[in-house]
Amino acid sequence: MSKTTKSLLVQGYEVVIGFETHTQLTTKSKIFSRASTAFGAEPNTQASAVDFALPGALPVMNKGAVQRAIEFGLAVNAHIAEKSIFARKNYFYPDLPKGYQISQFEIPVVQGGVVEFFLEGEKKSVRLVRAHLEEDAGKSLHEDFIGMSGIDLNRAGTPLLEIVTEPDMRSTAEAVAYAKELHKIVTWIGICDGNMQEGSFRCDANVSVRKPGEPLGTRREIKNLNSFKFMQQAMDYEVRWQIEQIEDGHEIQQATVLFDPDTGETRSMRSKEDAADYRYFPDPDLPPLVIARDWVERTRAEMSELPRVMAARFVADYGLPEYDAGQLTQSKAVAAYFEAVAAVSKQPKLASNWVMGELSRRLNTEEKSIDASSVSAGQLASLIGRIADGTISNNAARQVFDALWTGEGEDVDALIAAKGLKSMSDTGELEKIIDEVLAANAKNVEEVRAGNAKAFNALVGQAMKASKGKANPAQVNELLKQKLA
Repeated sequence: MSKTTKSLLVQGYEVVIGFETHTQLTTKSKIFSRASTAFGAEPNTQASAVDFALPGALPVMNKGAVQRAIEFGLAVNAHIAEKSIFARKNYFYPDLPKGYQISQFEIPVVQGGVVEFFLEGEKKSVRLVRAHLEEDAGKSLHEDFIGMSGIDLNRAGTPLLEIVTEPDMRSTAEAVAYAKELHKIVTWIGICDGNMQEGSFRCDANVSVRKPGEPLGTRREIKNLNSFKFMQQAMDYEVRWQIEQIEDGHEIQQATVLFDPDTGETRSMRSKEDAADYRYFPDPDLPPLVIARDWVERTRAEMSELPRVMAARFVADYGLPEYDAGQLTQSKAVAAYFEAVAAVSKQPKLASNWVMGELSRRLNTEEKSIDASSVSAGQLASLIGRIADGTISNNAARQVFDALWTGEGEDVDALIAAKGLKSMSDTGELEKIIDEVLAANAKNVEEVRAGNAKAFNALVGQAMKASKGKANPAQVNELLKQKLA
């Protein structure tokens, strides 16, 4: 079996994946107390009486957490419930001092919605079941203790929005693409910082396999995937493991599993609970959450342009393909850079090609964000302008881009002049070069006249080489066609 699972069928099995994502909200205080949510403090220094579950301590709803839930619901075209209910999710774990987690069950604040994205040029959509508010648990500490564990409740009560999908994904590649798109949305609208290493964006993948046409298979939930790389590896392993188990005649048992990045394997942690196991019931300490419609509409009016809306505008206003528009709206910074280049150069498609191509390649190689680009939007716009007006060829433009990137110079026109990269504009000089190329490549000339397109391309290449890349490729093509007619 291949190391990645991209096709709809793997060894005759269909892969079925659903996601639950715990998104930590960007409030400064916790969801039911005033304790700070800042990361990295000494253990138990950011936990209040509510977080410690001291007798008589009562939760108070954080309005900022509700605001962020509304923003997410609007971003994914979901229904915002006018009235939702908080419930107690009962289970015992050492880092859960109350013995239950305050969450939402029957009536969540965000209902439905859809996340759309592109995968290998194909548009995909994943339906959301719900997004509900809840508090995070604390953290068990094992590393600094021998024969025992410590408990840090700094994280207890941190506000989360748990986003649950339908089992719509049919490959691990599609599931990772969904997770990346969701990450883009929550960071774009500012409800989550997206820091996966600190646990701000944690994904649980429910993975099952089945023969086409059969009912859904038994799922196993891979918990707390906190990097896209590990997400891919964990799901690929789980798919292979489940298929092997079924092929060997074993039944898949519903379970919660963890991924070990050192071994590249998943391992069972416990049998998977169902909703009934948690004995949900409405929390008597919290009244229903009531959201006025004018709050929702006011939020809608105040929200910045969403990625999908901006992408649609790029298609309509700039004439870009949907794929380009989707790539350019992966972050606000990339979108702003592109718009700055397009506005100055008046060449949106060329701007798109360069931002998605050469610029992205350089940034990825040096692990830089676009905010730290060595070539400014103004410089790239000037360079594209010189390509568009025929001053330089694409090949020469890459040389200028290299010089800009390495700091060899800052002015595009000065670099073109200093390097002698200006395109050849003297038709007589270019004709002379082409005549010499034709004379030196008689065999290719015969092949072209016999209908060999590759031989024609070879002559174009020879002419460009002879002109040291200064000739206009379109002009070379036209002159060659005239002389070979």
